[in-house]
This record gives sequence, C-alpha cells and structure tokens, in this order.
Amino acid sequence: MVEKHKFIGKTYEEALNKAKIDLQELEENLIIKTKEEKKTLLSKKVEIEVVEKREVKEYLKRIIKSTLKDMGLDVEIEISMNNDVPTYRLFSTNDALLIGKDGKNLKALTIVINQMLKKEIDTSYKFLIDVSDYQQRTDKHIENLARKLAREVKETKIEVKMDKMNSYQRRIVHNALSNNRYVYTESVGEEPNRCVVIKPRV
Repeated sequence: MVEKHKFIGKTYEEALNKAKIDLQELEENLIIKTKEEKKTLLSKKVEIEVVEKREVKEYLKRIIKSTLKDMGLDVEIEISMNNDVPTYRLFSTNDALLIGKDGKNLKALTIVINQMLKKEIDTSYKFLIDVSDYQQRTDKHIENLARKLAREVKETKIEVKMDKMNSYQRRIVHNALSNNRYVYTESVGEEPNRCVVIKPRV
C-alpha cells in the first residue's frame, strides 16, 4: 500500500505548507488531493490528502513484479525518469510473451497496473512500462515516420492522415513535429479511431 498523509489548514496553501514542512518535500514531488472543504460563518477548514511520488514509484514496481509473478513470470525491473514520468523496463526470459502481438500484452499489463494504482491513490499518475526497450523502439519508429511524412507534406503541400493511434502515440507525433516550420499537426476523429493529420503551414 501507499502511505497517505492528511493535513488540515484554514486555506489550501496553509495545508500544503504543512505537508511540505512535515514531509520535507517540494510540491512537485507530491500528489495532492483536496479531501474536504468546510465553511462556516466563523471559520473555514481545508483538508488535503498527500502522497509522495517516490512512494508511488516504488509501489508501482512492487505491483508490477507481484502481478507478473502471479502469472508465472519472474522479471527484473529497472526504473528511469523522463520529464518526471517513470519508465519501468522489464527484463525476463520470455520477453515475447510479455510484449504479445503488436504489443497487445504489454498494453493490457499497463491498463491493469494503471487500474490497480488508481484504486490505491484515487487519482491519475503517468508512468510507462517497457519490455527490453520494445516501447522505446516503437516510439522511435513513430517519430521517424512522422518526420518522413512531414518532409512529404512540406514538398507536396498536401496533408497526410496517419493511421489510428492511441493518445500516447499521438502525443509522440505532436511532440516530434511541434517545432517544424513547414507543417503542423491536428488530432481528428473519435476514439478508438482517432488519428493525427499532418498539414502544411500556409
């Protein structure tokens, strides 16, 4: 379980300052949720629930390992940070099974772990699970494809619609082309068929 801390103040800021002092952590290292806000004619009380991100990071490692152990898979896990988002790299004797066809097993594992975490801390928390750098290679492939298509759009001045992607994959495309002077990107369509269109700048 993840340890949850409760702090009360007359204002949100006061409660938050108490949390930072007591836990000796910066605000960016905390997950904060307002639990209760009470107002009367004479007073106001704000209660917040605080979880330390480092604890969430270790909790995720434990539930990934135990979930896979229950499935008969023994894995080693390495954690790296990228823009405050932890990536859990899994290494096993059966990486192909962990990944699945087109990464389906890896996606399913991520969904299950995400639901378990959300149930525990009652809020969203970004993380990535990778198997022997499969996700990293896939991400790089999407980036390279986006840049290749952007060059085509720049030359032909004709927009290109990419295949359907999930929100994480679309974000890779948007980020890869965000500073491109010749094209811009837009997400179009409805889930689960939402995709990215690469358009020429006028």
